[in-house]
Amino acid sequence: MKRLAIITTHPIQYYAPVFTLLQQRQKIQIMVFYTLGQEATQQGHDPGFDRKISWDLPLTEGYPYTWVSNTAKKPGSHNFSGVKNPDLIERVVAWQPDALLVFGWSYRGHLGVIRYFKNRIPVIFRGDSTLLDQTSATRSVLKYLLLKWVYRHVDAALYVGANNKAYFKHYGLTEDELVFAPHAVDNERFATKKRDSRDIRSELGIPDDSMLALFAGKLSAKKAPLLLLDAFVTVADPNVHLLFAGNGELEADLKLKAAGQSHVHFLDFTNQSEMPAVYQACDVFCLPSAGPAETWGLAVNEAMACGKAVLVSDRVGCAKDLVRPNVNGLVFESGNVTDLVEKLHFLTKDRNICIAYGKESVALIKNWNFSAIATAIEKTVIKLTDGRTK
Repeated sequence: MKRLAIITTHPIQYYAPVFTLLQQRQKIQIMVFYTLGQEATQQGHDPGFDRKISWDLPLTEGYPYTWVSNTAKKPGSHNFSGVKNPDLIERVVAWQPDALLVFGWSYRGHLGVIRYFKNRIPVIFRGDSTLLDQTSATRSVLKYLLLKWVYRHVDAALYVGANNKAYFKHYGLTEDELVFAPHAVDNERFATKKRDSRDIRSELGIPDDSMLALFAGKLSAKKAPLLLLDAFVTVADPNVHLLFAGNGELEADLKLKAAGQSHVHFLDFTNQSEMPAVYQACDVFCLPSAGPAETWGLAVNEAMACGKAVLVSDRVGCAKDLVRPNVNGLVFESGNVTDLVEKLHFLTKDRNICIAYGKESVALIKNWNFSAIATAIEKTVIKLTDGRTK
């Protein structure tokens, strides 16, 4: 059985289930190396939510893993120097893998292991970057040269969608080197009603017959919640409510701006086991991201799995793949409040529109699942290692 060493920073709710599935299917043998380090991971502070986060789903069960020592002075997954693993290569070599799967290159430890194993064993890369962000001409040239060099060390890349595929091609990877492995969430868990969504509406004072638009995630400038609030106030429909679920740097500004707006509501960070009910309480999910661009937007997957209409900006990475205009949602021009107002009003003026779009969302998201990711990983490992000897 082929052996795959997986290099990633810390347990993540969107990838741990894939590792469990790979272990259960036993088509390849895996070992996950967590490079952020056990202590830094368990501290759990998330700068985006501006608070300590402890996920209430098991993220280290059902698959083999090991913590790698991180000697960075300031450990963290938000910068290159925050992940430094002096013994990572030694430990991976000792495990004797047939192939390597690395999540993200922009960490000292990860880039080191990619460089070391190039031409020793196949190196598979997973990342979700896009070309949606514009940079200055000089910076673009330097970035292009750097990334062309990085990806020359990669034998295959698992791309998450159309924008990500275009990014990999731009930096030198060929069609034969690219494998579709969709970004996914636990569709079944989000579709299952474990709590009556009407309870959430009742707690917030939102009538069952009112329309509810939802923003769920980090309240950060990147995700542009203030733009959504401006659009909602402009729509000014007494039958429409807006809910912000999450915390972050813009929380105080949002609450100050929403003061006196009885139809605007706030929920603190809600853990994964409770999020399905939050999505299910709404009629339309909104992700108005501005810049830097949202590389994907997994909250859109979650909302679609809950059978919801979606409204996203054109700077959300998943817009090309998951949002079919006038089928399951709408896409507006990033930063254009007039466009957002028009489309928010359209989606909230008639619940029947959202119900119809929500049914399409469920159908569209069905094949964007963990099994598809596991299959892509297995096939890529077997293809790249077939006939090779260590």
